[in-house]
Amino acid sequence: MTSDPQTAIEVRGLAKRFGDVQALAGIDFDVRKGELFGFLGPNGAGKSTTINVLTGLARPDAGTIRIVGIDCSKNPKAAQHLMGVVPDEGNLYPELNGFENLAFCGALYGMAKPDREARAKHLLDRFGLTNAARRKFAGYSRGMKRKLTIAAGIIHEPPILFLDEPTTGIDVASARQIRQLIADLNASGTTIFLTTHYIEEAERLCRRIAFIVQGRIVRIDTVENLMRRTEGRHVVHFAVSDNARSLCDRIAAHSPNLQCQAVAGGGIRVESSEPVQVGPLVRLLEDCGAEVAEARKVRPSLEDVFVEITGIEAGAMKQEKERAKMGGGA
Repeated sequence: MTSDPQTAIEVRGLAKRFGDVQALAGIDFDVRKGELFGFLGPNGAGKSTTINVLTGLARPDAGTIRIVGIDCSKNPKAAQHLMGVVPDEGNLYPELNGFENLAFCGALYGMAKPDREARAKHLLDRFGLTNAARRKFAGYSRGMKRKLTIAAGIIHEPPILFLDEPTTGIDVASARQIRQLIADLNASGTTIFLTTHYIEEAERLCRRIAFIVQGRIVRIDTVENLMRRTEGRHVVHFAVSDNARSLCDRIAAHSPNLQCQAVAGGGIRVESSEPVQVGPLVRLLEDCGAEVAEARKVRPSLEDVFVEITGIEAGAMKQEKERAKMGGGA
């Protein structure tokens, strides 16, 4: 495999099996220098396994990995100084405070004491954690823990950062702050490999996205190209009282040209290649005895593209989000 000097990560034929489970089934992809590359899929798709193999935490069964031209297949540790890794679970020391955790991580990377302490103070300020610098990590909120874990991953200013589900299980405000921090890091030149099952997060942050399902990459493309699949689609969401499935049947019988689907939370999604006439559909639903609380046109999203390409229903991804909010794994 010939290395392109503008490529940060090159992967060919990467495979990994755990017992009877084929976690990765010979995947190929490249990540360009300075790119924010999204790895999108449901739980168990192979996202974390990919990061673990790329960062030397697990050995592949087959395949070739190059990090900035360095062949890591034979020597997984060769490029670790070029990487920052933020796992999906916090890996810092609960008995140390924020400053001590960052300074210790700097020491692990061989940074001189004055340099690592100055860098720790800078990152605590940048991540809005200065007031918690002397507080033990165990007493941090989930959002604060994620921010400090990201700070620890970039203490040595690596050119490549691996982020595994960085906003899973944290509050909305912290998730928004972390997304902005990720965008800022990428804008400053850091190459970022981001795994997530939050489709809107990938759409918002990434330029290119790989869809991975059951250890296989089913599509890699820019968000712009992926969204072209939604051109010419018109979508309306109706919030109804109940019996969404039977109401869908009534809409389909009345207007066979419309695609209708019952969605979670008492909703109906109507899609067409032509503009949807909302008024007649509201009257039809009300004639069927339904109470229509809302009718709104919505823009087709990357979630629609994901469902179309992978066959995985959007509802399944949303259920994973809810489990994550309750502290479930990603």
